[in-house]
Amino acid sequence: MKVKAAARYFSNRTVFYTVLALAFLLPFVFILTAVDTLEGVNDCSSSDCLGRRLGPRFLGRSGDDSAKLIKELYKILQQINSEEIPVGEKFPESFSEFLSDMKDKEYDAKTFAIRLKAMIENMDKEVKRSRLAEQLHKHFIATAIPKGIHCLTLRLTDEYSCNSQARKQLPAPELLSLLFDNSCHHFVLATDNILAASVVVTSVVRSSLNPGRVVFHVITDKKTYPGMHSWFALNPLSPAIIEVKGVHQFHWLRRESIPVLKAVTNYSGVRNHYHGNHIMGTNVSENPRVFASKLQARGPKYISLLNHMRIYLPEIFPYLNKVVFLDDDVVVQRDLSPLWLIDLSGKVNGAVETCKGEDTWVMAKSFRTYFNFSHPLIADKLDPDECAWAYGMNIFDLNAWRKTNIRETYLFWVQENLKSSVTLWKLGTLPPALIAFRGYVHPIDPSWHMLGLGYQEKTDIDSVRKAAVIHYNGQCKPWLEIGYKHLQPFWTRHVNYTNDFIRNCHILEPQ
Repeated sequence: MKVKAAARYFSNRTVFYTVLALAFLLPFVFILTAVDTLEGVNDCSSSDCLGRRLGPRFLGRSGDDSAKLIKELYKILQQINSEEIPVGEKFPESFSEFLSDMKDKEYDAKTFAIRLKAMIENMDKEVKRSRLAEQLHKHFIATAIPKGIHCLTLRLTDEYSCNSQARKQLPAPELLSLLFDNSCHHFVLATDNILAASVVVTSVVRSSLNPGRVVFHVITDKKTYPGMHSWFALNPLSPAIIEVKGVHQFHWLRRESIPVLKAVTNYSGVRNHYHGNHIMGTNVSENPRVFASKLQARGPKYISLLNHMRIYLPEIFPYLNKVVFLDDDVVVQRDLSPLWLIDLSGKVNGAVETCKGEDTWVMAKSFRTYFNFSHPLIADKLDPDECAWAYGMNIFDLNAWRKTNIRETYLFWVQENLKSSVTLWKLGTLPPALIAFRGYVHPIDPSWHMLGLGYQEKTDIDSVRKAAVIHYNGQCKPWLEIGYKHLQPFWTRHVNYTNDFIRNCHILEPQ
């Protein structure tokens, strides 16, 4: 039935305008459907969803000609749902073009429905392409070093070379014995980000009920060591004790002396994975969240020796019994000394499990999330439904650890992943740790460690305020422009924006 014929067919002008109003609304319904599909709300095709949405709403009205016409249109939409769109044919790209085309060519109902379907499916693809491009741009921002942070490292490195105060021993000679004192609370942080390190250490000291018992061991790489040392020498957090060590100072822990870690950076497949074309193989139909997780897994930090430091804690600190290891993208909001009182029941790693919680995105991680269970080696050895746990804030019993083969298991699986051309898992250093620590993890209360602030924009603010440690894991770090503005203040409150080095590097407090 053609549009003009429809006008003659319905003597009631209201009925005709109802049909035109429907034609006006259809694209917007489709757009909403496309967005919902993109966000994972619907798993159905656009026209299918349209039928299911329009049917119940419009068919509820009966007894007039408009309801009959809607019913017919609904049937047509159902019929063309499975039909292929003609290849090579040009379709309208906007609603105004669609109206003009419809007016000029006087479509019958089926042609109208097919062209509408084609236009909306094209819109759906464009929206998905835009979202995938957004994730790619976020990835490039997240893996780059902001100018302000780079400037801070350079200025502090220069200060180290010309200012004796910046080179003073940390800690002072009379306090060295505290580095091995097991009555103190020892924290470990491995990072090359000076600004992030300052926030972690400051937040721990401010939150502590007894800062005089806090001992921080900051480990960094060779290039960042002078700047990191300068920062904490010039900005002491007395009475807490702070030690800064460079990886180059652990002579046994150099990449050359650890074949597996040397292979991680020399293996061509690894280089291509982390530094190659990140778009190749991407499908426009891919879920943007899945694409984002793949991009995050390809961040260069995952082949940094600093990222593997955790596995060597018993050797780095041979005289310590327990340590809390913190990532550089956390903020501590509560006194953590009770962690040392937790009975780990002979286990090694006190960690928050991530397979259960109110947030079904952040707290829904099982082994299936991290491993490739289509690979026979993984399928044979692991359970896809086994609960995962989080890095970022962990209490490690080093005495218990020394009695295990955790490190050997970890390095073995890293080697196996290299042999398998990096096909066993996709997400950084956590997967081999999930295997190595199997049977050695003691779950701790989730309130100790809240995750997802770097990728879950809808994070509950009240839960953030109550958490002992908040973790900005994900791409949207609080020191980046892409950080979520409503979550940044929990991090920025620990930055001293009046500090001369920070001001001179134009690191500004977000407005």
